[in-house]
Amino acid sequence: MFDLAAYIAEKNKHVNRSLVSAFRDVDASGRIVAAMQYSLMAGGKRLRPILCLAANEAVGGKETEALPAACALEMIHTYSLIHDDLPAMDNDDLRRGKPTCHVAFDEATAILAGDALLTLAFQILSATPMRSEKHSRKWLEIIHTVSTAAGYRGMIEGQMLDILSEGKTLSLTQLESMHKLKTGALIQASLQCGVIIGGGTSAQMAALEVYARNIGLAFQVTDDILNIEGDPQVMGKAAGTDALRNKITYPALLGLEESKAFAQDLVRNALKALEDFDRRSDPLRALSKYIIERHR
Repeated sequence: MFDLAAYIAEKNKHVNRSLVSAFRDVDASGRIVAAMQYSLMAGGKRLRPILCLAANEAVGGKETEALPAACALEMIHTYSLIHDDLPAMDNDDLRRGKPTCHVAFDEATAILAGDALLTLAFQILSATPMRSEKHSRKWLEIIHTVSTAAGYRGMIEGQMLDILSEGKTLSLTQLESMHKLKTGALIQASLQCGVIIGGGTSAQMAALEVYARNIGLAFQVTDDILNIEGDPQVMGKAAGTDALRNKITYPALLGLEESKAFAQDLVRNALKALEDFDRRSDPLRALSKYIIERHR
């Protein structure tokens, strides 16, 4: 039986080691680097880099070749969290069980730390083909994929729609469209990067894009449920904040039990997309279930 906990622990160790090495040539005592490392190394699920590595593995790729993309994806995700927590956005005081970056440092430093992590991510992505020109076209495609997912046609647009939707009523279609951008775009890019680096086929890419769309929505539905039922001590952040901000969520729209059933349906769709993959995709199968069974 596949041991997901051991798999996540192993991949986290590899990703964390690579993230630490990204700062080996800089002065870690500097305020901006300290703020970047504070948020980046605060823990977290490392879901996006793990999905990148798992997709790469599913198509027969090598982990060492995918690690730079995995690390860049985690930096971009962390930058988005730093900015989401700011007073002008969600105004959260706790993230990953620690004071948020703007609380631990200050608002200006948090903004700059987020900007710096985003920039460093693309520095890492662009440096990889410079060391080996053999796969430079692959890495150019990865840079395009990640920048599109993280930009104004992806994650940022989703965040803008989320802000504009506060206090408003949305249809299920509108809510799904928003979260496909806000949460799903970077999750999908994570899997796409793994396939590109691993040299996957167009059929494998299409199947994993279906998988990604479904687990991306399942992740957000579960987040909405945890905001109601989750234990702040386990989650490392406050619960009940969606209702306080009048945010439209899946439980608010569908009801709590219906939302849980919807998340289950999404996972079934994701698993169906993996039917033509062999045992190398077992991590992806297990991760799809983990996404709706997690407690944080």
